[in-house]
Amino acid sequence: MIGDDLAAFLNTLGNDDLRFILGKVDRDSSGATHPCPNQSSSKKGHGKAPCPAKTFDVPQGVKHLDQIQLFELTESFRNWYASSPSPARKKARARIWLLYLLVRHGALKLGEALAVDDREDFDFARSILTVRGDHRREIQLPKEVSREIERLLNDPMNASLRGSVLKLDQGFVRRKFYERAKECAIPKDLINPRVLRHSRAIELLREGLPIAVVQSFLGHQSAGLTAQYVNFSEEDVRRLIDFFILKETRIKTSARNSFTGKVTAILAGDIQSQVEVTTPSGLRVVSVITNDSMRGLGLREGSLVTATVKAPWVILVKGDGELKTSARNRYRGKVVAVTEGMISAEVIVALPDGTRICSLITDESVKKLDLKEGETVCALFEAFSVILNAD
Repeated sequence: MIGDDLAAFLNTLGNDDLRFILGKVDRDSSGATHPCPNQSSSKKGHGKAPCPAKTFDVPQGVKHLDQIQLFELTESFRNWYASSPSPARKKARARIWLLYLLVRHGALKLGEALAVDDREDFDFARSILTVRGDHRREIQLPKEVSREIERLLNDPMNASLRGSVLKLDQGFVRRKFYERAKECAIPKDLINPRVLRHSRAIELLREGLPIAVVQSFLGHQSAGLTAQYVNFSEEDVRRLIDFFILKETRIKTSARNSFTGKVTAILAGDIQSQVEVTTPSGLRVVSVITNDSMRGLGLREGSLVTATVKAPWVILVKGDGELKTSARNRYRGKVVAVTEGMISAEVIVALPDGTRICSLITDESVKKLDLKEGETVCALFEAFSVILNAD
């Protein structure tokens, strides 16, 4: 996610290779997430990237964190900093929070992060960080991360430290990383800058960046070093081709929610038919349309279609219990953004496969449900609300 546009693009696609990385529905000791009834669960294979519908495997021996672990770790650092009990503690914690952001999103070695000159090396207008040393390079930071770093550095509490904000003892920094990992139940051997660097590299490769680009981002001397994270099989190649074939069928629409996939089941009735669409990541969307529409679209099993749902038609429900509802489409995910207005609010929910669903609800509903970033919710919409489009 080296840019907002790239992140938005990938999250909209909900691509095949991120299905399990964004949410393990049958988790090990590091945590648990629970799918909605129409989402299947898969177990993590030993020594491979936790992704049953993946684009590539991560070779055995390459330690890395999955997306849920990265999210939980980031929230742990954010909350730890925000809950500082005094100005002095907040000042100290801000420095660790800064270092974490650089290592997490810049894939910096710890030594590189500690050597950053907070006065000279940031170009906040372009969200660029210059990494100096043997592997000098420019790193594109996500805009929101760049803004957070700029805010922290411009805080009056750091005025006396400017030029040395990031000059900390490596052992001290590692201890703070271990503390946050323990809070998230992440094994100690998975929480060091090297593992975070691996995780960022795998994240970028799964987003579709060429190896040469990731090589430059990491400062690797050869593409061979970067290629250590990738292992393709014949089945992976087939899935990759299928994914890009499906991606080519995407259409432009005013609907905020689009799901491109293949028709995997049709249940014909006298007047209407039920059509099930499955995306490359395995997400299933059910639509009910008229038989005339079926004939007009020429739909059959295997047809490539895009299912769209307008944001006001998406209902959000909180609670871990079994949902009793007539809605055929139910997806559990985490709230990643809440934008409130005078009357209505836009809520973005990230599903375990990487897909994002946008819901438009009233501000009153946001308050009633107490919706905040990080909350687990279920997004629901009726099959009658799903519009199908075919090229």
